[in-house]
Parts: sequence; structure tokens; C-alpha cells
Amino acid sequence: MLLLLGLCLGLPLCAGSLGEAWPRDDTSEQVGFRGPRQVRLLQRLKTKPLMTEFLVKSTIISRYAFTTVSCRMLNRASEDQEIEFQMPLPAAAFITNFTMLIGDKVYQGEIREREKKTGDKVKEKRNKTSEDDGEKGTETFRASVVIPSKDKAAFLLSYEELLQRRLGKYEHVISVRPQQLVGRLTVEVNVLERSGITSLEVLRLQHSRQKGSVRGEGDSELPPSTVINQNDTFAKIIFKPSVVQQAKIAQNGILGDFIVRYDVNREQSIGDIQVLNGYFVHYFAPKDLPPLPKNVVFVLDSSASMVGTKLRQTKDALFTILHDLRPQDHFNIIGFSNRIKVWKDHLVSVTPDNVRDGKVYIHHMSPSGGTDINGALQRAIRLLTDYVAHDDVGDRSVSLVIFLTDGKPTVGETHTLRILNNTREAARGQICIFTIGIGNDVDFKLLEKLSLENCGLTRHVLEEDDAGSQLVGFYDEIRTPLLSDIRIDYPPAAVERVTRTLFPNYFNGSEIVIAGKLAHRTVERLHVEVTASNSKKFVVLKADVPVEPPEAGNDEAGSARPEGGGAGDPNHVQRLWSYLSTKELLSAWLHSSDERDKERLRQKAQALAVASRFLTPVTSMHLKRSGLQTDKPEDAQSMSAAAGPEPVMQSLRGASPQPGPALKKPYNPRIKVSKTSVDGDPHFVVDFPLSNLTVCFNIDGQPGDILRLVSDHADSGVTVNGELIGAPAPPGGHKKQRTYFRTITILANKPERSYLEITPSRVILDGGDRLVLPCNRSAVVGRRGLEVSVSANANVTVTIQGTIAFVVLIHLYKKPAPYQRDHLGFYISSSRGLSSSCHGLLGQFLSRDATLTQEPAGLSEGPGRPPLPRAGDGPETVLKVRGHQVPVVRKQRRIYNGEEQVDCWFARSNAAGLLDGEYRDYLAAHPFDSETAFGLGASGGL
Repeated sequence: MLLLLGLCLGLPLCAGSLGEAWPRDDTSEQVGFRGPRQVRLLQRLKTKPLMTEFLVKSTIISRYAFTTVSCRMLNRASEDQEIEFQMPLPAAAFITNFTMLIGDKVYQGEIREREKKTGDKVKEKRNKTSEDDGEKGTETFRASVVIPSKDKAAFLLSYEELLQRRLGKYEHVISVRPQQLVGRLTVEVNVLERSGITSLEVLRLQHSRQKGSVRGEGDSELPPSTVINQNDTFAKIIFKPSVVQQAKIAQNGILGDFIVRYDVNREQSIGDIQVLNGYFVHYFAPKDLPPLPKNVVFVLDSSASMVGTKLRQTKDALFTILHDLRPQDHFNIIGFSNRIKVWKDHLVSVTPDNVRDGKVYIHHMSPSGGTDINGALQRAIRLLTDYVAHDDVGDRSVSLVIFLTDGKPTVGETHTLRILNNTREAARGQICIFTIGIGNDVDFKLLEKLSLENCGLTRHVLEEDDAGSQLVGFYDEIRTPLLSDIRIDYPPAAVERVTRTLFPNYFNGSEIVIAGKLAHRTVERLHVEVTASNSKKFVVLKADVPVEPPEAGNDEAGSARPEGGGAGDPNHVQRLWSYLSTKELLSAWLHSSDERDKERLRQKAQALAVASRFLTPVTSMHLKRSGLQTDKPEDAQSMSAAAGPEPVMQSLRGASPQPGPALKKPYNPRIKVSKTSVDGDPHFVVDFPLSNLTVCFNIDGQPGDILRLVSDHADSGVTVNGELIGAPAPPGGHKKQRTYFRTITILANKPERSYLEITPSRVILDGGDRLVLPCNRSAVVGRRGLEVSVSANANVTVTIQGTIAFVVLIHLYKKPAPYQRDHLGFYISSSRGLSSSCHGLLGQFLSRDATLTQEPAGLSEGPGRPPLPRAGDGPETVLKVRGHQVPVVRKQRRIYNGEEQVDCWFARSNAAGLLDGEYRDYLAAHPFDSETAFGLGASGGL
């Protein structure tokens, strides 16, 4: 297989540490190969890889979006074929995970530190384009692999982003470009905003972010088959077109963007503060303020390359923008090529005559000559600084340069670094530069840095039919400044590690976002002070803002919390803080001119990005073979076995979970939960943490036997039974047969009776309403006092009343040997809610302790001491448990899906003497038999 990974216009990925060598096809390196015409014809007619599935799920929690894209493809050809997965992403997003399933092999992405020597290469590659890249605000992720004939490949990509508020709306864009008709195509967007959702809308599919809408059925506002369910704080949008509906949108497959726009309620002028697990986020978007006057210089490229449509559309846009200036504003116009042409020698006020004269000046501009970017910027900045100095308007106005070009510097100063330094020194942080790049030949990297270093924004506009409207739309974002010189302060003793708190301007319809960490989690109110300039006065806003976390009982809140970037991700607020902090460190690193400071910033950005699993210019992604066993994905859900997508929350009977912690993520089998377990053939392991002892034993049952594992029906109301299945013994073994657990049943009697049946293929939950969950799909379901979390093809976690937790491991075999069966392992994760009278093969040990009453010499473990003796290595040790004395020997057992080996004291002969009673005392009459053996509880049955 030949694997190629890349992120065009973004962050190149490293394909390495794959766990096996990738065969290399030497012919793939040939360039310009020309074959016979018949061969080229056959290549064109070659069977195209079939995309059988394209699924996108996006969860937005308080403006922070977690998106997972999964795609399944089939090589229908009779020969090996290269299959490519590509996904345009928002430029501001960070990739957090990439997983591939090729046949039955799983390749998992791992974020690592990027070697310092490659950093410059990354920066240079960041803005290179290919023939299908150039959409403003996008980058394209690509992964291609050669797979065998008739085989399948599955790709799963996750990324995160903070939605930006523009013109009073948050916009979430999902690229839907399978470029063929897909059997299963679904886009699901969940929006959770505790402040309340307003003005939610789903746009018609956009062919590109420049062009207009693709005409769907009846030209309706909603894309076909789109369903919206919404309440005050939660919205679910599902776009699930059939193949016929896809063909009506585009005959050869959808090629567009699915766009959701919305805004939120805003109650306080000081903003909205949210806190979760010690981290806070502050959203500041004041309204109903008078606009500040603008001092604006429009700088227009009139070089020879602007000839034709570009210049005509730019002129039309500027005509519209001039009409939109307010009477209190002042403006000027500069046209530049190899010469700098200034309309007036000073800024003029907005009057009908001046607007008319400005339009005439723009109309007579003609394209010629080269491109003197440095000279034009210097002239514009000088006009603004002279006007502010002489007219004494600086304290109560905003000075802007709107700079538009389609090329690279070719005249005057052409060195990028010197242009940046000259501009920064001239502007001195007092003038904001907003840049617009037109077409594919523009030096967008230079424009981006010019804006970033000078408190502005940048946009990339393709040479399309509606480029003029895009320019007007960009101007609309900055046409109404409401505040300048904004400073947001919190008590230094109350917060730490706060992101940027100084902002040069606030424009109407936008939003300022600050995140940080609380120094003390117990704080109930946070003092916030905002100072800024507004029109004719100095604004000071003060408030003690309550910092209550989001309501834990909210059903949607529990459902919407995705996995994030890694096993330790606690909440969306911390992810948002990591996102903003990483962005700011990277920006400071790129723009620092001091080598020592630059290296310090690089190291800090790198450490945070690795910890947060963000793919950035200072990190790289390596693919490695996962040790996880999985079958070929026969449907979309089976991909989640490798990548663990976010859980799906369902609520039985419409009842929301009781107040308490939000539902946990599906259990990761690599996370240790307990040694007290039964797994395999079956092998029992019991942990006695107080005495630091682990005991193990076997039970040689018969197929069809139902064993009592946990019996606490009379007290906590919990019963766990396991049913055995048989299999032939391996050749040469001492056993006649093997037995495994095929079914684990759990009866929870409090506060409501619920029956749970778990097999390797499905989970059945019956408590009045019957719910069947396939084990090959991640899900979380909840009802009063009971939570069930399924991690696809890996495990099932059952939590009862928040104090009892069991983990059931799912063992699947792709090609089982005669002595193997798909089976289950049972682990006790938390037993706090079980009573001291709990019984069963495992339950009887939960409240007991054990001691070794005899210990042969050399048995103690420790550095430099002899290894632990194994079976037959001398006199047996005697274990004392609840008055029983049991001979034991030292053994090793593999637990947690075989990933960990533990030392244990082994009790022979079906644990005779260790257990209360005999084997037959632990046989249940039926799967939900709750009778407790030995008269320790009332005989119950169901």
C-alpha cells in the first residue's frame, strides 16, 4: 500500500511510524509519462472507486464546534487502485484526529512535536494552492491509499474550531463534496447554547464560498430532506438526502457547502461568562451603542494585472461602499501601480459632492504598470497619521486602511520582511489595516501578516462573477465601529493563564472572546471591568458576574459533549481555552523578530498543541498501526471501533437524567478501571487493595450455565449474572472444553426496575420501553438512575445511580479458531453503592480483606530481590480470607483485553475453600434470577 497524506493550504502531515513497511510503487515517481492512446482510453474508462457512505456530525457547544467526518469507499476494480479522501476545512480549524481502516487494519493518527528544522518548510507551504484550492477561509485535507481489488477503506477525520461572529451571526460551514452519488449521505449539526438560540437558519447549498447557491428542489430555503428540531437552547439539524434527491441537486453528486447560521440571546452588557471545571470563557458583544467616526483610506491596486473583470467589479464595490459612509466619517482614495496616485492630499468629510467626486476619480482609474505595495501602504498611513495629528480626532475615532490587490510586490520595496517591518513601524498600532486579495496570483501570505500585525482582518476573493458583492460584504463587517481601545480586566488573584485582553476595536455584529483559568474553583462571582472609548466619551463597564456552570440536568447538554481531542479532555471550555491560547502563541511566534523570544514561543505553542492534540505548524501527525482488532467495516458505525466518535445520547420515556454529572464518554479499554473481573475462559481476578493482594481462580462450568457474579438484590437492588457458552479445547491442552461468557445480564431494581442484556452484538435495555443498541455503534443512553455507554466493538459501561459501575469488554474474532468464540469480559469499575452483604462469585469479595499467613523466602517483590516464585517453585503459601485458609501459588494473568499482565495468587480446584459454598450454589435459574445464595437474602426470582 502506498499512503499519501497532505493538508493543502495548511499543515502537511507526516506519514510515519506505521508499524509496518509500506511497499513502494516505483512507477508512481515518474513524471510526464505518456502511454499509447489505447492505454489512456482504458484509464479513463477504469472503474471509479465507489463512495458508499459520507457522514458528518458536528456538535457546537457555546460557539465551539467539534466536527467528525467519516467516509467509506470501495475499490470495485479488478486491480489495485488508489483511493483518495479529501475534505475542505475552515482555515481556522485545528485537526485533532485522523484514522484509517484499510481492510481489517487500523491506522491511528498521533500528534507529535515537529522537528525544529522543518518549521520553515511548514510556514512556506502553508499558503501554496493547488488547482482546486483557493476558496477563501478553507484548507483541504487529503489522504490517498492504494488498496487491493474489491477491498474497502474507511477514513475518519476530526477537527475543532471557534465560530466567529460576523454581521450579527455565527456561521458554521460543512463541506459536502463527495463528487458522486452516495448511498448513505448524512450531515448532522447539534447546537447547544445555554444563553438561548435566536434566528437559526440553514442556507441553500452553496456551490462555493464565492458563488451563489446551487438550485435545489423548488429553490426552497432549506436543502432537500433537511429537518430542524429546536427548543430555546438546543437545535438539531439533519440533512439526509436520498440518492434521487442528490441527483436533483447535482447529477454527478453534491458539490457544495452546508451552512448553518444562528445567533444567541444577550442579556448583560458586560457579556456572558461560562465556567466549567475551573476554566472560564467570556463572550463580549455589546449592542445599542452609537457608532464611532471612521477615518478610512481606500487603497486600490490599478496595476496591469487588474485589467478586465477584477477592476470593474472592484470599482462597482467601491461605489457602493462610498455611498454607505456616514456623515461623521472622513475618507481618501489611493490608486497604485508602479506610481502612487492620491486623490486628495488630505482626508475629506463625507458630503454628497465629495462622494460624487470620489466615484469619478475611481471611474477614471485605468490598469497599467507594476505593483508598489510598500509605497502605497506608507502613503496611506501617512495620510491618516497627519489627519489625526492635525485635527485632534484620534481619541474618538477609528483609523482604517482598506487595501486591495491582486498580485505580489514588483516595484519599489519587494522584500516581504522589510515591507512588514516598514508597515508596522509606520502604523505603530494606531492604524488598522484590512487587506483583500483578489485572484490566484495574490501574495495572500503577505496580506495575512499585514493584517495580523496591524489589528486588521484579511479576506481572499476569487475572480468570480460576484466578487464585488464579496468586497461589499467584507466592508459591512467593519463599517460600524462601536468601541476602540478596549481593555477587559479581571482581579489578578482570581484568574490565571488568561488569553488576550486588549483589543483595538470592536465592530458591530462581531464578538470578543476571552478564556482563562480560575485560580479558585469555588468562586461564585467574578468581577469584570471593561474600559473603552466610544464616540464622545470614555466607557467604563463594571459588574460582578455569576459564574454558575451550565445546568447539569440539561438533557441536550449531556448529549452534546463530544470526546474532543483525547482521553483527558474534560470539557468544551478547556478545549476553547486551549484553542485560543494555541492560536495566540502561534501568531506571536510567527511575528516575533527576536530569535530567543521566537524559540520560547515556539516551544510553548508546541507543548500546548501536543497536549491538546492540535495539528499546527509546530506539530505533525504520524500514523501508526493500532493494536485494536476489528472486522472489516460492513457499515458506517463499525468505523467508530477505531476512532471512538462522540456518543449519541438517547433518553428513554422522554425522561431527562437526574441532576448530577454529565454522561461520561464511552470507556476506553486501555484505561484501567479495576482488577476485580472475570474474562476469557473464564478466569476470575479479585483485588484486595487494602492488603495489596490480587487473587485469581478458574471456574470450569458447563455450556448453558448461568453464574451469579454480583448478588445484592435485597440492598442496592443490583444483580449481575453471566451465561456460558462452550467451545472445543485447543489441541494438546489439558482441558476437554473451553467456556466463555456469551451473555451478561444486569437487573437494577432501584429507583426503577430495569433489565439489561449484553451480548457481543447488541445491548437490550428494557424498563417499560425496550431499546436495542448495536454494539458496533457508539452510543450513550440514560434514564433515571441508569446510564449505558457503548463504545463501538470495544466495551459497554453501565453506571447505576452514579455509585455503581460495571464495564463489559467485547471480544470479537475476525477469523476465529475452532476453540474461539466471540465473548464478553466483566469488570467491576466502581462498587461504592453495593452493600457489605453483597455476594456472588465476585461480589462476595468486595467488602473483604485477605492476608498471607505463610510466605516462602524470597517471595517479597522489590528492586534487587529474587523474582516471584511460580507454580511448583517451593512450598505453597496459605491465603486467609474470612476465616478460610486456602493454599495458593503465584501466577500471572492478562486482563483489560489482554493489554496488561498482573501477578496474582492462584487458588486451584475451582477455588475450593476460597468461595462460600460450592460451584452449584452459584448457578442461577434464569438470566435475571435475583435469588441470593446461602440464605443471605430473600429468595426473589424476578
